[in-house]
Amino acid sequence: MDLKLALIGAGQRGMIYTRHAYQSEEIVAVVEPDEGRRKAAADEFQIPLERQFESVDEFYRLGKICDAVIISSMDRDHYAQTMEALHIGYDILLEKPISPSPEECLKIQQRANEKGRKVIVCHVLRYTNFFAEIKKIIDSGELGKIITIQHNENIGNFHMAHSFVRGNWRRSDLASPIMMQKSCHDMDILAWLVDSGAKRISSYGSLAYFKEENAPAGSAERCLDCKVAADCRFDARKAYLPVRGQWPATVVSADPTEEGLLQALETSPYGRCVYRMDNDVCDHQVTVIEFKNGVTATFNLSGFTNKMHRTLKIMCEHGEIRADDYSNIIEVTRFNSNMAEASQQTIIRPAAMGGGHHGGDTGLMNDFLENLEKADFNSRSSIDMSVESHLMAYAAEEARVTGTVIDLDLLKEQLEHSVTA
Repeated sequence: MDLKLALIGAGQRGMIYTRHAYQSEEIVAVVEPDEGRRKAAADEFQIPLERQFESVDEFYRLGKICDAVIISSMDRDHYAQTMEALHIGYDILLEKPISPSPEECLKIQQRANEKGRKVIVCHVLRYTNFFAEIKKIIDSGELGKIITIQHNENIGNFHMAHSFVRGNWRRSDLASPIMMQKSCHDMDILAWLVDSGAKRISSYGSLAYFKEENAPAGSAERCLDCKVAADCRFDARKAYLPVRGQWPATVVSADPTEEGLLQALETSPYGRCVYRMDNDVCDHQVTVIEFKNGVTATFNLSGFTNKMHRTLKIMCEHGEIRADDYSNIIEVTRFNSNMAEASQQTIIRPAAMGGGHHGGDTGLMNDFLENLEKADFNSRSSIDMSVESHLMAYAAEEARVTGTVIDLDLLKEQLEHSVTA
């Protein structure tokens, strides 16, 4: 059948998901407060004027006019928009994080189950061949049980500057802490690979570099007015002009010309000095996790890397797995009896997939659309599967802020009491 979908939030992620759906389904409405983005989405998906909305309230007043909604608005808008969509009777594709608030995450889960609605969270990494292959190796038992994991999220210094210093996710009160916004992905992957809930979490980190005390002498508030920009790698012209028409320049301006970009940099946050912003999220954070099945893991999030990629070292009873999603290489090594013995190593290069996040975006959307057409609900990124990662991310940030070790079962008891009170 032809499904009818609506888009709430026509930013970068929402447009990626909707473009995929539009290949086979009808997009009947768009909700987007920014006029330029709203019009661009309406033009691309052939949405009539009467179904183009500035506010979600206007859209929801129509009642149920389609099969499902894609909610990809800002983090702190997710809860109210999702709860109302569930009340109306919509199935939902929900961009991560579900909500910055763990109580709100649980309330959405509870409401979805009460209403019998399908809610899939955009944990796209589960859908990549790369992580699926690692999961397959672990589950085969060929290396025995996992003992411990080192997992690194290398954000990339330019991505850090764009999204978490200048961009929409620079402040916890406007969006969510970086551990929740960026790394609930990674908490989800770790829990999935380990196949266990978390027992205890501690975490350490801060905003170390992107602050005014590190601004070059003589630098200005905006890059276009700066006398030392030529010597600064974060000069906005260096960040965006060479990648016109690509991310992240497409976030700065819908006009891909040099003139259009420069005009946007005169007034938008993306043209401001990275050392003179109002950002407060961490630029590095280390989290230590003990899982209920005894596996331990360290997770290192860092904005101080050259590339955007994830690297893992999974140490098992009889061997280890080293993996890098940028090079798309997984090395499986069985342990030797001595240092002179030749290594038994297998190199795996998972099949390449088209689409963003190494094919994860495509896999996610295929799963979502297939589940909409099935009577039963069996998604690897359902709301029930996804809440654990958000509680882990929340616990990590709480541990960092308070300097304590968070007991996950105790946290869940407190949250469940709060939700039902």
